[in-house]
Amino acid sequence: MKLYKNGVYLINGTELLEDTEDAKAAVRAKTGKEISKEEAAQHTIAYGILKAHNTSGDMEKLKIKFDKLTSHDITFVGIIQTARASGLEKFPVPYVLTNCHNSLCAVGGTINEDDHMFGLSCAKKYGGVYVPPHQAVIHQFAREMLAAGGAMILGSDSHTRYGALGTMAMGEGGPELVKQLLNKTYDINMPGVVGVYLTGKPQAGVGPQDVALAIIGQVFANGYVNNKVMEFVGPGVSSLSADFRIGIDVMTTETTCLSSIWKTDDTIKEFYEIHGRAGDYKELNPGEVAYYDGMIELDLDTIKPMIAMPFHPSNTYTIEELNSNLMDILDDCEKKALVSLDGAVDFTLKDKVRNGRLYVDQGIIAGCAGGGFENICAAADILKGASIGPDEFTLSVYPASTPVYMELVKNGSVAALMETGAIVKTAFCGPCFGAGDTPGNNGFSIRHSTRNFPNREGSKLQSGQIASVALMDARSIAATAANQGYLTAATDIDVNYSNPKYFFDQKIYENRVFDSKGQADPNQEIKFGPNIKDWPSMSPLPEHMLLKVVSEIHDPVTTTDELIPSGETSSYRSNPLGLAEFTLSRKDPAYVGKAKEIQKAQKAIEAGTCPLEVVPELKEVMGAVHTKFPQAGEGNLGIGSTIFAVKPGDGSAREQAASCQKVLGGWANIANEYATKRYRSNLINWGMLPLLIEKGELPFANGDYLFLPEIKKAIEEKQSQITAYVVRNEGLEAFTLQMGELTEDERTIILKGCLINYYRD
Repeated sequence: MKLYKNGVYLINGTELLEDTEDAKAAVRAKTGKEISKEEAAQHTIAYGILKAHNTSGDMEKLKIKFDKLTSHDITFVGIIQTARASGLEKFPVPYVLTNCHNSLCAVGGTINEDDHMFGLSCAKKYGGVYVPPHQAVIHQFAREMLAAGGAMILGSDSHTRYGALGTMAMGEGGPELVKQLLNKTYDINMPGVVGVYLTGKPQAGVGPQDVALAIIGQVFANGYVNNKVMEFVGPGVSSLSADFRIGIDVMTTETTCLSSIWKTDDTIKEFYEIHGRAGDYKELNPGEVAYYDGMIELDLDTIKPMIAMPFHPSNTYTIEELNSNLMDILDDCEKKALVSLDGAVDFTLKDKVRNGRLYVDQGIIAGCAGGGFENICAAADILKGASIGPDEFTLSVYPASTPVYMELVKNGSVAALMETGAIVKTAFCGPCFGAGDTPGNNGFSIRHSTRNFPNREGSKLQSGQIASVALMDARSIAATAANQGYLTAATDIDVNYSNPKYFFDQKIYENRVFDSKGQADPNQEIKFGPNIKDWPSMSPLPEHMLLKVVSEIHDPVTTTDELIPSGETSSYRSNPLGLAEFTLSRKDPAYVGKAKEIQKAQKAIEAGTCPLEVVPELKEVMGAVHTKFPQAGEGNLGIGSTIFAVKPGDGSAREQAASCQKVLGGWANIANEYATKRYRSNLINWGMLPLLIEKGELPFANGDYLFLPEIKKAIEEKQSQITAYVVRNEGLEAFTLQMGELTEDERTIILKGCLINYYRD
C-alpha cells in the first residue's frame, strides 16, 4: 500500500501521476489538453454528486439537501421529538425508520417496544417508512431498498456508507437530520477528495474486512483521510463483487473520512437488477483527467487475512504476523490497554495462549459489515462438515436482513452452519454496540463487525470485569471456528468456495414493512410510552460564562462510547434526563455528580434566585472574577460545566454524546482537536462551544473554574480567538482558546442555546 505525499492526477481511470513541478506538462503530453489542477478536481465522482446536491451556488461553501434519510431505534425518537418541537408537519423526503438496535425487548422491558410503536405512528403521521424489528439492520435495508446511483443519503448512524452502490452517504448526529426534516441544509466546506486506486484481485480466503482493516491501519493515526471523501477507482474495483465492495465501504467510517464513493460498473448494475430496482443504477466514473488531494494505491493481491486487536480498528496486524510474534504483540496490547482502561482492571490476553497458539472464546459474524450474503456463504463453505467443539468457543451468525436469511436457508448455508454447533440469529446490531453476545469475564471475541472500542461490545468495564474484542473477516472467523477456537487464517486451509448466486425475495418486506409512499396522515395520533420524554428547556448563550472543569481525559482518543456508553444504557435514549445519568459513567464515574452540582447554580439563575447560595464555593470564585470583571453577575452570567479531552468524538454519530452533557449543564468542550466533524457538529447543535487549545501543558486542571468574559460578543463578532481566565485564589490567569470556523447558522444556534431554540424562534 502506498500513500502519496502530494495530490495525484488520475488519467483515463488507469494511470496515476503525482502532482510535482512537471505534472502539468506531463498531463498535457498524455492527453493533448491543457487542464488546471482546479479544473481536474471538478472531474472526480464526488465533486459531481456534491455539485448536484448543493443549493448555495458556491462550491467552496456547500449547502447540501439530501435525497433520503435513515435512522434506527436508538436515534429516531430523539430526532422526531426535536423536529416536532421545531415545527415538523411532514417528512419532506423519504425517511426510513429501522428497528435493529433495541429490538430485544428483554433489554429495557417495554421501553424498546414503546419506542417502536412511536416510530410506526410517526411514519404514518408524517409519511415515512417503518421497518419492524428483526427484518433488517439499518444499512442493509438501505442498500436493498434505498440506495440509488448519484444520490445522497443522510443517516443518524456513523456507518451510513453506500458508496459502493454509487450513493454518497454520510452518518451524522440527529440534529443534522432534523435540519433536513425542516427543509434546511447540511452546511460544510467543500471536502477534500482522496482516491483509493485498487489493482489486482484478492486471493481466496481474503475478505472485505481484511482489505478494510489494512486501509484503516495505514490511515487512521495520521489523519490521511480525516473529514475527506474516499473515492474508490482503478482496475481492481472490477475484480470485486458487490458484497465485497460493500464490506470494504462500510468500514471507511473507521478511517474518520466524511463519506465514500466508488466507480460503478455492470456488477453494481446487476445488484440493482437483482433487487428489482434497475432504474436506480447509474454508471459513475471519474473524468478523463481527475485530480485528487491524496491517493492510496493498493494492490489487492498483497492483502492477507488481518486482525484488529483491542481496542481500536486501527490496531492492525496480519494474522500471520500475530501468530509469528504472538507474545510480543500481546504484550503491546496490554500496554495499550493500560491507557484505554486507565489501569482499572488487570487485563491480559497472554493466558489465552495454549500450546503456543492463541485461543479465542467467541466468534461473531454480524451486522452491516459481516452479515452479508457472501460472507456467510463463505463461512458455511469453510465450516461444512466441521464442529466448533463442546468447549468455551461459541459462534453466532446474524444475517443482515430477512431476505438474506431466507436465501441462506434456501441454499443450505444455514443448515451447514447450525450442524457445526453455530447459532444463526435474526438481523440485529447488538453485537456491534454491546447488546448481544457479550463475552464472559476475560473473554476474547473475534468479530466481523465494525468496532472494538473500549466500553463497547464485550470490552466494557463493569464490577471489575473486562472482556475484549478483535475484528476479523468472516472467513478467518470460520476457519478459527473449524479449528475449535484456535486463531486461524482462512488462507491456511483448503476450501472449495461454492460462490452461490443471490436471489432477492422482497415478499417479506411487502408483507411487513409499513411504507406510506410519502403520504402523511395528520389525523394519526403519535403513541408515546411513559419513558419518551421531551427535551428540557435550554438557556441561550449568556454574555459572560463561568465554567467548572468537571472531567479531564488525556487518552490519545476518546470515543463516543466513552462519552455516553452504548449497550444497555440505550434503553433510555428517549429519556434525555434518564440517559444523561450514564454520561462518562465508565470513563469518569464522578462526572455526573460534579456536573449536576455546578448545574444547581444555573438552575438558580433561571429561577431568579442567587446561585451563590446553592453552590457556596462560588462566593470566593466570583470574588476573584470581580477583581477584573466587576460587571459580571446578575442578569448577564451563565454558570455550567466543561470537560477537557485530547481528541474526543471518534466513533458513533449518536448525538447523545453531546446532548447528555448539555442536559447536565455542559456549556463547552475543550480539546486539542475533534476526532470527527459529526461530534463537533453535535456539540454546536446542542448549543455547546467546541473550543480548542494548543497541545502542551494545560493551564487548568480538573476542578478549576474558567471565566470566559464577553463570550456572547465573541460569537456575534466572529472572533476565532478567545481570551479566557483560570480563576485562582490570587486572581485570574489568562490563556487562549480557539473557536474554529463556524457558519452563520452555527453561530446563531450557539447563541440561541441549541437547535431546538433556533427553530422555535
